[in-house]
Amino acid sequence: MSRRFLDACYELRAFQALRHREYRLLCYGQTAGSMGTWMDEVTRGWLVYELTDSVAQLGLVRGIQAIPFLLLSPVAGSFVDRYSRKGVLVVTQFLHALIFAATALLVITGEIRIWHVYALSVLVAVVQVFQQPARGAMISDSVPREVLTNAIGLNALVFNVARTFGPALAGGTIVLSGTGGTFAVQALFLFLAVAWTLAMRSGRRSAAGTAGGALQRGSFGQSIVEGWRFSWRNEAVRASLFCTMLASFFVVPFTALMPVFARDLLAVGANGQGLLLTAWGVGAFLSAALISLAGERLPRGMLMFGSVVLYGLVIMAFAASPWFYLSIVIMLLAGLCQPLSNALVQTVIQSHSPKELHGRTMALFSMHQVLITAGSVLLGALAVFVGPRWAVAMMGAVGVISILLVMMAMPKARHIR
Repeated sequence: MSRRFLDACYELRAFQALRHREYRLLCYGQTAGSMGTWMDEVTRGWLVYELTDSVAQLGLVRGIQAIPFLLLSPVAGSFVDRYSRKGVLVVTQFLHALIFAATALLVITGEIRIWHVYALSVLVAVVQVFQQPARGAMISDSVPREVLTNAIGLNALVFNVARTFGPALAGGTIVLSGTGGTFAVQALFLFLAVAWTLAMRSGRRSAAGTAGGALQRGSFGQSIVEGWRFSWRNEAVRASLFCTMLASFFVVPFTALMPVFARDLLAVGANGQGLLLTAWGVGAFLSAALISLAGERLPRGMLMFGSVVLYGLVIMAFAASPWFYLSIVIMLLAGLCQPLSNALVQTVIQSHSPKELHGRTMALFSMHQVLITAGSVLLGALAVFVGPRWAVAMMGAVGVISILLVMMAMPKARHIR
């Protein structure tokens, strides 16, 4: 009965990518890995606060994780294109699990120190720098081109489900077994991800990694330059990267000031902040479901740009909202915008670049996380001088204007399919 039910689900348009065995296994691994990663967002911060009782240290631990993405992303993309993507993903997931297990052991034995947390946080970031482009490139390797949008939409759906439930699971586990036990659970999730990835067939080896391939003969430096050159010369890829980079720097960081809005401006406290973020999560879930359902029928170019413009306008409205329940509705709309833009950007990048360059183009995409961190720093500085409402509104306005300028500079990008 359960097998028949699953087969029926796979026949639905929203789940058509799951008909492909390799993608199913990749998706299972993504689910487990994302749960462990989102749990870590809560557990690591809680551990730092227990050890230091310092808000500044919380920000510093998060900030140093951006450094490996800034320094290593181009190298990681070349590495993923040169070698077996499955092999890279298995090794990085395994190392990720070992880091969580080592942290759990240090906490449980009482040997953990703050410098351990900093060192392990950097190692986690290094692993993720290689892991993310490998997984992103494997999506297009595991499904036919005609269901790529559906596959990326489902991937976004899984990511946002984990984003919703992972932190809640971490909070409950911390209450029951402390941070040591929670890190152990995170390690278990990553080991499960390794098992599902290992179950995949070797699949398509990147063209660059085949004997005699151009990249095989060239150096890492040459392959990095090749990736950058292609991404700049291809208007669809260039427009997509501009779209995600501008959104990441100007628009996405507004959540960094969520505690200020919840406690000081809307006067709803931590519970209210939780409801605001839950509304964002519901919107993100609906957005990912829409992408997986609509698939290739979406007008990618206009929707990719339009969702970022709308996102900027929405956070400007959030900055101005004096009422909590109106803010919840606005956060729901914000949640609809970001995953829609990100999923379409990934689809455009993979649809408009050759498979042998997918690792490098997806590595460039992953660098948007550095800009989120940088944008958060700028937003915090602005808030000191002009207040949180004006800071968020100004960043949103600049983001909207920047995207409109990109649309004017690259008119063909609006018609990307």
